[in-house]
Amino acid sequence: MASDRAFLGTCMLIFAASAAITIHGCFSMPGMARMPMPGGWDMSMAWLPMCGQTWPGLAASFMFMWTVMMVVMMLPSLVPMLMGYRRATGTACQARIDWLTSVVGAGYFSVWVVLGVAVFSVCAAMAVAQARLPAVAQAVPAAGGVVVMVGGALQFTAWKARRLACCRCVPCSHHASLAHTVAAWRHGLRLGLGCIQCCAGQTATLLVLGVMDIRVMAVVTAAITAERLAPTGHRVARVVGTIMLAAGAMLIMRAAWLALR
Repeated sequence: MASDRAFLGTCMLIFAASAAITIHGCFSMPGMARMPMPGGWDMSMAWLPMCGQTWPGLAASFMFMWTVMMVVMMLPSLVPMLMGYRRATGTACQARIDWLTSVVGAGYFSVWVVLGVAVFSVCAAMAVAQARLPAVAQAVPAAGGVVVMVGGALQFTAWKARRLACCRCVPCSHHASLAHTVAAWRHGLRLGLGCIQCCAGQTATLLVLGVMDIRVMAVVTAAITAERLAPTGHRVARVVGTIMLAAGAMLIMRAAWLALR
């Protein structure tokens, strides 16, 4: 259908614009600056105000970049779900399908925005503690490795398999009950909540390895997209989990080596 082609074209434009903003932001924001910390590691300044910057200004800057980043990282795997929604509601409400699809997308990303607020609050508090308490800073490298390993182990669980199955399943039959604004918003919220659960391990890994590191972001995006869209997504999830376990073990060994220096 022409409307579906226009929808896909719009998604491509949104993805390209968001990717350009993300790349520019990652190389220009203070998050690229790093502070040497006790224990031989460097903390990203994305979580602390720079000279002349206020906490509200830092929070606003982070939330803008977080939202754009989530569009880049999640849109490739969200598009098939939105297409499934369009197929499920197209017959019931063809005239409003573009509006309803936009509402679903807005509901989906609003969940990620709320998560971003929580992430910033927790990570900013941890950054302050690390800057003030050397003992906390020294424990961070090993703790980060443990977090990545836990995220990797989560990839092999039945819980992850169920979450992934839900994210890979898109509605294929016609549902008139989805063809109004409130239902579309709720559907988007459900998709977002399910996606956050499914991506918990990868999201934690992103935060540990560098939320403003474009290389880490690209790898995490590829992992999330592959396990959602590949024909054998459960196998991809296990491969991703194996890589995460290895990365976490390397971080722990590096932390131990730094502690012995």
